[in-house]
Amino acid sequence: MRMSAVASYSGCIPSIEHVKAAELRMRSVVRQTALEHNVNLSEEFAANIYLKREDLQVVRSYKIRGAYNKISSLSPSELERGVVCASAGNHAQGVALSCHKLRVHGKIYMPVPTPQQKVRQVAMFGKEFAEIVLAGDTFDDAYKEAMQDCARHGKTFIHPFDDPKIIEGQATVGLEILDDAEIPIDYVFIPIGGGGLAAGVASVFKALSPSTKLIGIEPMGAPAMYESRKQGVNVMLEKIDKFVDGAAVKRVGDLTFAICQEYIDDIVLVPEGQICTRILRLYNEEAIVVEPAGALSIAGLEHYRENIRGKNVVCILSGSNNDITRTEEIKERSMLYEGLKHYFIVSFPQRAGALREFLSDVLGPTDDITYFQYSKKTSRERGPAVVGLELQHREDFHALIERMKARNIRYEYLNDRPELLRYIV
Repeated sequence: MRMSAVASYSGCIPSIEHVKAAELRMRSVVRQTALEHNVNLSEEFAANIYLKREDLQVVRSYKIRGAYNKISSLSPSELERGVVCASAGNHAQGVALSCHKLRVHGKIYMPVPTPQQKVRQVAMFGKEFAEIVLAGDTFDDAYKEAMQDCARHGKTFIHPFDDPKIIEGQATVGLEILDDAEIPIDYVFIPIGGGGLAAGVASVFKALSPSTKLIGIEPMGAPAMYESRKQGVNVMLEKIDKFVDGAAVKRVGDLTFAICQEYIDDIVLVPEGQICTRILRLYNEEAIVVEPAGALSIAGLEHYRENIRGKNVVCILSGSNNDITRTEEIKERSMLYEGLKHYFIVSFPQRAGALREFLSDVLGPTDDITYFQYSKKTSRERGPAVVGLELQHREDFHALIERMKARNIRYEYLNDRPELLRYIV
């Protein structure tokens, strides 16, 4: 099954010669980003951890590589007709900058709810060569409009990941890693969304460094490649958590699936809360700003802690297009994952002073109320309330629960019910 899958796409797998040609083609536009040894992570995991800093790329993600390689490879007649893409994120910015550099008209379809910050970024990179069209409420709506535009006007669609030229461009990340590494690389941790980056990097390493273990990292809420590999066919997920927006796809590419099925050694699923913890730590400890997808590879290290001990490891930081308005949500998800934030529906005893006793006798000396909302508009002091508590240490939770039981306080714990929690808080 696996051999036949990749064999059917053998002519589309990038060769080293094609990847080197792509590297030369994009040299004037794409930065050769740093491969940096990270002291803190190396000490934490007792390994030599290196970061491939694609977050420092000109559009703050690796997406420019594939987009530029694809568009620059089009024929004069195709370039004259223009190109089209559908994206609300990094791919749109890569296409926009490529169009500006190559003086090609690009039409970029984005969903209507796309944050204005992202729309402005695309416009800034593309300037007069990028025409932005807001269409529909979802990516699927924008994608449908983009494909109809291609069909009507004979334009070329620039796929975000499932295209040989896109994969070829992303593969230059792997080529740079091997060019810059002064030591043999034992592991590479690669974020996976649609699979273009993973397929490209894997193709290079399997050709030039076959002993290197390639570990794909996906968010737990969007395990499209993981499930496809597990079932042996490219599957469509019915529902995904879109929080890690740069890596949250319902279906990976057919070509990227075939390559990753053959070349990726393992795929690890990482909880979104753990990703948020890494985002905050990277900022606080390293002054590195990454988007959720950009922290995936580092979050995956925890799941390979014993395997990588004493090894040379590369983590690809895929992007840094993080919206500052998401900071509170990132902090919240991190604290929930770390066991430091807890939500309850508390039914206070039907007597005066019950709330005061809860504050003085139930809460620990370092426990803090961060959310409090009665469920009733009248007689509020005698009704149930949604209470959010922040603890200093994970271990404080058990003592809190014991004090609530000792005081016969009736409660419902909401952390175990994320759908209800998101609705109430």
